[in-house]
Amino acid sequence: LPVKKKPRTFYSAEQLEELEKMFQEDHYPDNEKRREIAAVVGVTPQRILVWFQNRRAKWRKLQKLSIKGNRKYPASSA
Repeated sequence: LPVKKKPRTFYSAEQLEELEKMFQEDHYPDNEKRREIAAVVGVTPQRILVWFQNRRAKWRKLQKLSIKGNRKYPASSA
């Protein structure tokens, strides 16, 4: 049987602002913290879990790119 995918969750600007704020505080919220965030944002804890997984992946990708960028243009020691 084919697995049914959940419909995509769209977040409002206010929800994203709250999620980003929480992400700055903690990249790995525990179960209790996820439930609190879900109550504030108005989505299920499972959606919060997935959002944080995706946000961490984006964060790691940006970290990797910034390290590559620093190597490409090293600070000149004048």
